[in-house]
Amino acid sequence: MNKSSTYENKRLTIKEWSVQDRPREKYAKNGAIALSDAELIAILLRTGNESESAVELAKHLLSSSDNSLNTLSEKTLQELSEIKGIGQVKAITLLTAFEIGRRIRTEKVELKPHIQNSLDVVNLMQAKIAYLNHEEFWVIYLNNANTILKTVQISKGGITSTEVDTRIVMQEAVILKATQIILCHNHPSGSVKPSKADIALTEKINKISRIMDIILVDHIIIHRENYYSFAEEGRL
Repeated sequence: MNKSSTYENKRLTIKEWSVQDRPREKYAKNGAIALSDAELIAILLRTGNESESAVELAKHLLSSSDNSLNTLSEKTLQELSEIKGIGQVKAITLLTAFEIGRRIRTEKVELKPHIQNSLDVVNLMQAKIAYLNHEEFWVIYLNNANTILKTVQISKGGITSTEVDTRIVMQEAVILKATQIILCHNHPSGSVKPSKADIALTEKINKISRIMDIILVDHIIIHRENYYSFAEEGRL
């Protein structure tokens, strides 16, 4: 065997890279902005597999997700665990990081308790219901200044539907002295298109709200990064 060719083909581990090329060292010196998505993921992975460094494995992960962090974050624990070099521990680490990011996004909206548009609602509710495998129906109660008075879970159902008692929806509005409400629920199926039941419920609550001098601002259906807004579609 030619020893020189063996050494030439030897793959360097991250510890053998130049210091400025190692993700953690680059982070410490230049901050997160200096790192690519793959390098940030490599820090979470810590190690690669027998044929790939952590950075190479991270690039492989992103490539399998259309080079999209959002798409990667939507993978299940099982899907990530089955990828060579990942396993359950690394998969949980990745999913935990993605979940923390979603919760930070929600917290930012909650710290600024005003709803200005549909995206504010999506950011507020995404971590609560967008990734569930069952339906939940929530109502956001507002005053005249669009300040959030309270966010309430009205019902929790199955995979395809959840029963909503309109009396509970309006009772809470009276107690809080809310002048505006926003309806929100998730669709675990993936499609955010409103069902006939969604449309009928929206029309029913809108009719009751008008009688009570309360404005139904919107009804938003969420699934992960996608959403449907009745108000944006001109249906309110």
